[in-house]
Amino acid sequence: MKSILRIFIFILCYSTFGQTTINGKVEDEKGRPIAAANVFIVGTYDGAISDETGNFSFITTAVGTQKLQISFLAYETINYDFEISNYQPITFKLKENIGNLDAVVISAGTFKAGDNSKVTALKPLDIVTTAGSAGNIIAALETLPGTQTVGESGRLFVRGGESDETQTYVDGIRVAQPYGATANNIPTRGRFSPFLFKGITFSTGGYSAEYGDALSSVLLLNTIDEPEQNQTDVSIMTVGVGLGKTKKWEKSSFSVNTSYINLAPYQLIVPQHIDWNKPVQAISGESVFRYKFKSGLLKIYGAFDYSTFDLNQKDINFDEKVRFDLQNSNFYLNTSYKGNLTDYMQIQTGFSFGYSKNNIGISDDKVANNERALHYKIKLRQSFSNRFKLNIGAEMFHTNFDEKFTDFGTNTFDYGYQNNVVAFFSEAEIFLSKNVAFNLGLRSSNASIVDEFTIESRLSFAYKVSENSQFSMAYGNFNQTAKPDYLKFANHLNYESTSHYILNYMYNKSGKMFRAEAYFKDYDNLVKYDGTQPDYTSNYNNKGFGYSKGLDLFWRDSKTIKNLDYWISYSFIDSERDYKNYESQVTPSFIATHNFSIVTKYWLDKLKSQIGVTYSFNSGRPYDNPNAVEFMNEKTKSYNNISLSWAYLLSQQKILYFSVSNITGSSNVFGYQYANSPDLAGQFQRQAITQTADRFFFVGFFWTISDNKKTNNLDNL
Repeated sequence: MKSILRIFIFILCYSTFGQTTINGKVEDEKGRPIAAANVFIVGTYDGAISDETGNFSFITTAVGTQKLQISFLAYETINYDFEISNYQPITFKLKENIGNLDAVVISAGTFKAGDNSKVTALKPLDIVTTAGSAGNIIAALETLPGTQTVGESGRLFVRGGESDETQTYVDGIRVAQPYGATANNIPTRGRFSPFLFKGITFSTGGYSAEYGDALSSVLLLNTIDEPEQNQTDVSIMTVGVGLGKTKKWEKSSFSVNTSYINLAPYQLIVPQHIDWNKPVQAISGESVFRYKFKSGLLKIYGAFDYSTFDLNQKDINFDEKVRFDLQNSNFYLNTSYKGNLTDYMQIQTGFSFGYSKNNIGISDDKVANNERALHYKIKLRQSFSNRFKLNIGAEMFHTNFDEKFTDFGTNTFDYGYQNNVVAFFSEAEIFLSKNVAFNLGLRSSNASIVDEFTIESRLSFAYKVSENSQFSMAYGNFNQTAKPDYLKFANHLNYESTSHYILNYMYNKSGKMFRAEAYFKDYDNLVKYDGTQPDYTSNYNNKGFGYSKGLDLFWRDSKTIKNLDYWISYSFIDSERDYKNYESQVTPSFIATHNFSIVTKYWLDKLKSQIGVTYSFNSGRPYDNPNAVEFMNEKTKSYNNISLSWAYLLSQQKILYFSVSNITGSSNVFGYQYANSPDLAGQFQRQAITQTADRFFFVGFFWTISDNKKTNNLDNL
């Protein structure tokens, strides 16, 4: 019995001698105890859970160098290397995991649609469900604050900037020719169908250092990474026909959309304010091929369209109408790759090629031009932790523009320009906590036509004041080369420049969003010229300047009333420029001081229908009356437009769609063209620049054939 007792005591003493007590405390960054944190030695079963005071204690038989892991939900995990024999009690401080859904996001100057963004103001499908947009991305964006409705152009004008001050990108790669060709004072459309894109980011200013050569805005379009299923879409419309097809394999997929547009049958029924010899005809197509590698995704996007038309336009300076005919061919190829080089480093690279050719007839004069544009880009993103990420990159652009003007079939003038740009950028994303974040960026570029490097700093900051509210600020300076209309005649022009200052407040909670944003922009080195319009005889300089300031408000609600989704936008803008051939610093002719829109969509269960209504209002725009003393001192009447859409579900995969714009027939005037010289009474005669038609009617039948036999285009209308 004594022998057994001695053996038991020996074993007990040996076991106790080989054990070590590991204890300590777990707190957050503010010193508050964290209960129920998991603490254990990696590779063993030795560990404990912290108590209500944050303390923990356990015994281990492990020896030598070990790794202690401390983790708790919504906090970053700590891995602590230590020597068992030297361990002393420690207080571990856990940092909040800023990757959580409730972490702050920088929202100043940015609207997002899709991409699982926490600050989504629009959904991708809103682009086509907005009444009056007719599937046009630009028309839908014009219902957001910060934009101007310039009905005679159809392009995107943002916060006092002209349309060419906004750059468009597909999967991070620039698009040189984002709009379709058109005639003077006839609105164009964006070249891209919204159906191939998963998300859209629209910046109204203060954008990332990754993007440059834009004074006002960038529009980022991201194609779908992977389609859900095999699908065929057929559309028969009053303006043409369309066919779409998606095929999916194990590691790859291919999507294609094609369309043929012919406005002649439509215009036989609906009266137009245009004297057409040959209405618009266009054939277009776009496709995306995707391939999934083990650690990345390759996408190849291609788009082509060919359009032609012929019309007679009234000009106040001529007794007879001026004949204008155009043939345009456009091709765009974009390849992009995004993947991981290591667990913490990501690469994004790609290139694009754009080609546009125009053959234009203006009475007896002929103009032929073509533009070739290349863009190559590479970006590396290193994640040092959840709190610090660094982006660095470089890109190259090449533009070659040639134009030939033939006067009455005899004299020929050749002109154009070439420009090569190299740019470098770097941006740090820093999260001090889930409530505080900022981005710090720097960009530098050199354009061969200027031969001078720019230095552009970018800074954005966000602070979360409560669970659903935050403030953001952004600052940046931006440079842009002069537009092709000037460079083709004058290659000596310097960069145009501006600085952005933005303050943003956002409230976002369960289907409700409110945004308020104030901004100020100052302009310098804007291009000026003499004469009535820029041509090869004009004198050009960079002595222009100006400013733009305003307030943008946005409210969206999809929860308060069942089946109703709506948003309201309002913008106030005060902007003046002394540029072009202006006599003094005044508000440009494309700016309306007050801009308001309301978009509603309502689903009717009993009728299997979605009803959409959009109302847009702009106050009068300034114009110059040469019969008056003061320059640009008169304004047009206000702009009003009510549009209606109705989508009816005939069966699960068949839809009948109807829409009409400007249902009240408002006679909107966008400005006036005045004669170049006075009449016998000393007065300059004028003609109004108006809409091409009082209303636009659209009827379409859409049929989807898919693997699940349920998918339809109702969400796409």
